[in-house]
Amino acid sequence: MKFVIVGFGRVGMRTARILQSEGHDLVIVDNDPNKVERAREEGFTVVEGDGADESTLMEAGIADADAVGALTGDLNTNFSACMLGKHHGLRTALRIDEDYRQEIYEKYAEDVDEIIYPERLGAAGAKTALLGGDFNVLADLTEELSVATVTIPEGSPLIGRRVVEVDLQGDAHIYAHGRADAPMEIPLPQTAIEAGDDVALMAAPADLPEIRAFLRGDEAAAA
Repeated sequence: MKFVIVGFGRVGMRTARILQSEGHDLVIVDNDPNKVERAREEGFTVVEGDGADESTLMEAGIADADAVGALTGDLNTNFSACMLGKHHGLRTALRIDEDYRQEIYEKYAEDVDEIIYPERLGAAGAKTALLGGDFNVLADLTEELSVATVTIPEGSPLIGRRVVEVDLQGDAHIYAHGRADAPMEIPLPQTAIEAGDDVALMAAPADLPEIRAFLRGDEAAAA
C-alpha cells in the first residue's frame, strides 16, 4: 500500500518507521527543514512543504495513494490534508491533541475515517487506522510493546471510572474501548467503564498478566 504521511514529528516518525518496516510505500510531507533532513537521513522519500497545500500533496503522490495520515501538531493543517485526501478518494486519519473537547471530536469525526489522539492510541495504532484495521485483532507491535483486550467483569475496581482516568503501571495505556459486543473506538473524555465492556491496552509483554488481573479485580492472580 502507498501512504502519504503529513508531519515527521514524534507520531509521524514512528508511524512511518512501522509502515516502512512492513514494506509499504510512503512519502513524508513536512515544512520544517530539520525534520525534512532527518527523514531523508532515515531513507524516506520527502516533500518539503505545507501539508495543507494541495500542490504539495500532489507532489507527494496523493492522487494515487491509498491513505493519508495527517499527524502534525496543528489541527488545521491535519484537517486540510484529510479533506484533500478525501477529495482524491483516500482513507484519512486525523491527529488531534489529548486535551480535545467533545464538540471538537464530534465536529471532525464525521469527516474523516479515523481520529488519532496519540497519547492514548500511539503510532502503531495510527498505522492500524491507516490500514483500516480492527482494534480487536491487533497482534504484537514490537518486542517492547504488545496489545491485549480484556473484558471488564462485575466487581472490577474500574467500573464507574472514566476510561481516560485509568492509570496503569509502567507505560501501559488503555487506547480503545467498546461496550459489550460493540466495535472498539477511541474513548471520549466522558466515557465511563461498565461491566461487560471491552478495553484494549498497550503494555510491555511482561506487565500484561498483572495488568489483566488488576482490570478484572483479581489481585490475587497477579501475585
